[in-house]
Amino acid sequence: MLFRTNLFLFVLIWCLLGAKLSYSQSSNDSLHYNFESPQQWQNPLYNSNGGFFLTNPSILSPNIQYDSESGNYFINQNNNKYRISNPSYLTFDEYSIYNSEKQRQDYWKQKISSPSLTDENKSKGPLSIDIGGEVFDKIFGNSSVDIRPQGSAELIFSVKHNNTKNPNVPIDRQANTSFDFKQKIQMNVIGKIGDKLQLNTNFNTEATFNFDNKIKLEYVGEEDEIIKKIEIGNVGLPLNGTLITGSQSLLGVKTQLQFGRATVTTIISKQESNSKVIDVEGGAQTTEFDIYADQYEANKHYFLSHYFKEQYDNALEQLPFINSPVNITKIEVWVTNKTGTVENTRNILAFLDLAESQQNIYNTSLFTANTGFNFPDNQSNSLYNQMLSEGDVLRNLNQISSVFTPTSYPGFLGSQDYEKIERARLLSPSEYTFHPQLGYISLNSVIGPDEVLAVAFQYTIGGQTYQVGEFTSNGPGAPNSLYLKLLKNINFSPRLPNWDLMMKNIYSLGAYNLSQNEFFLDVVYENTKDNGTITNYIPEGNINGQPLIKLLGLDQLNSQQEARSDGIFDFIPGLTIITTPIKPTITALHRCIPTFSLRIGTEST
Repeated sequence: MLFRTNLFLFVLIWCLLGAKLSYSQSSNDSLHYNFESPQQWQNPLYNSNGGFFLTNPSILSPNIQYDSESGNYFINQNNNKYRISNPSYLTFDEYSIYNSEKQRQDYWKQKISSPSLTDENKSKGPLSIDIGGEVFDKIFGNSSVDIRPQGSAELIFSVKHNNTKNPNVPIDRQANTSFDFKQKIQMNVIGKIGDKLQLNTNFNTEATFNFDNKIKLEYVGEEDEIIKKIEIGNVGLPLNGTLITGSQSLLGVKTQLQFGRATVTTIISKQESNSKVIDVEGGAQTTEFDIYADQYEANKHYFLSHYFKEQYDNALEQLPFINSPVNITKIEVWVTNKTGTVENTRNILAFLDLAESQQNIYNTSLFTANTGFNFPDNQSNSLYNQMLSEGDVLRNLNQISSVFTPTSYPGFLGSQDYEKIERARLLSPSEYTFHPQLGYISLNSVIGPDEVLAVAFQYTIGGQTYQVGEFTSNGPGAPNSLYLKLLKNINFSPRLPNWDLMMKNIYSLGAYNLSQNEFFLDVVYENTKDNGTITNYIPEGNINGQPLIKLLGLDQLNSQQEARSDGIFDFIPGLTIITTPIKPTITALHRCIPTFSLRIGTEST
C-alpha cells in the first residue's frame, strides 16, 4: 500500500513539473506542438476540425475581397457588421485550393440532404423520376415513373483447345479449338407509372417451362371508373365453379369493366399449358392416350438396306418365331459431327446404291447388278469395284469433284447419289440399338434434316459372311475416306429410294415400366363422313367387319402364344413393343394404308 502511494505522488509531481516546463517555454518557437496565432485561425485554409483545432463558431462569417493591385484575396472575420480580427490574405493558388475544397464539400452536403434519400422516398427504386404534368396525373394517378430491376446475369466465355499427341490420329486433327458460351440470367423488373400502370417481368434461363418466364402489363382504375383493370401478357382466368375450370397460364389481353352493379370480364388469349389427370392404382400410374397413324417416330429408325425392308413382313408372319436367316454380327454407324469431338472421327464417302440389287439401284445407267448375289453385299453391283478402281484420288475429299465429273459420271450428284462428310462421328453402341435378324437400327435421338446417316455392317447367312461398306478395323487408314452405305442424306425426300428405308411403323408411348397385364391397345378408325363415328374396323370393301388390329398384324396370337387371334394386342417385347428404359414404343408389324386415318388408343402402367 505504501509503494502504491509513493508511486502516485511521483507521477503527480512529474506531471506538474512537465506542465510548468511547457508553460515556461511557450514563447519558444521550437515547441514540438506549435499553435497558430489568432491571425492564422481566421484563414479558412487552417480551419481544421478535430484535435486542438475547433470549428469556427457559426456567428463568424468570413468576408473575402480581392485586391487587384497585389493579386491577393483578403479575408476578414466579422460578427454581424463588426470586424473582430485583423485581415489575413491568400494568394491566388491558395484561394483556388480553398474554393475547390469548399465546392466539393457543398456538393456532398447537397447530395446527403437530397429529397431522394429522405424517408418518404426510400421506397422508390433507383430509377425514379417525376415527369410532371396534369395529363399524367389524370391518366395514371400521378406523374412519377419508378423502375426497380432485381436479379443477376452471368455470362461465361471460354475457348477450349485440345491437343492430342496420338500417332494414330492425323496431324491436322490432333489439335482442336472450340468456343464455348454459357449464360445464366435471373432477372425481375417492376416498373410503375403513377399509381395505376405497372409492368412485371420475370426471366430465368434455367426455368423448367417456357411459361415460367412471364411479362405482364397491368392497369388498375379507380373505384368510380368504368375501367377496373386491363391486363396484357400473362393473364389468368380463375373460375369458382367445378363444371368449367379456369386456366392460370394464358397469354393475351384481359379486361374488367364495371357498369353500375354489373361487372364484365373479357379475355382474348392463347393457352400456354394444359392440365392432365392421372390415376394411381396399386402404386402404379395409369395413363390413357391417343396416337394417330401419321405420328410415327420419324428420322430415328432405319432399315439397313432394301432387302431387310422387303423381308420384314415375311420374317414376322409366324410370331413369336422370326423367320429370318440373317444374323448381323458387326455394325458401325456414322453421323455428321455436330459436337466438335475429335475422337472416333473419320472422313467418309457414303453411296446410295451400295450393296443394292438390280430393282433397287437408283442410277442404273452407271451401275449394274452382279449375278449370284441375292443378299446385300459390296459385290451386289458394280459400284464398289468401280469406286476402288478410282484409286486413292477418290478417297481424298478434296479431289471428289475432279473424279465425279459430268462426263465421267453423268447424273451422279452430291447430296443425292453420294454424301461426303469430313470428320464424321462414329456412334457408340450406347447411342443406338439394332435388331440382328430383322436388319434395322434405332437411334436414341432424332437425326436432324441437315445431318447424314451412313453404316457399315457384317452379317452371316448359313455360314456365309457378307459385308456392306468398310470398317475402321479393316478399311483404309486415315485420312483416306471410308466407303459406306448411305441411309439418310441431306436431300432426303420421297423421290429417292432411301426414303423407304426410314421406318414409319414405330410409335412412341411416352410411358415407362410397362406391364403386360395392365396394357391395352386397340386400333380404331374415325369416320369423318359419319359424324366422326369411331370403330375398330373400316366399313368398306372386302375388309369390312375385320378388326384393324388383326389386319395390321398386331393380333396373331392368343394368351397361350398359339397362332390364333383373340382380339388382344400381342405383347411381345422386342418385336411388337420395345420396352427399353429410354422410351417404350409400339411396332406395327405391317405397313399402314396411307389413305385411311388410324388412331391408336392405349392404357399403360
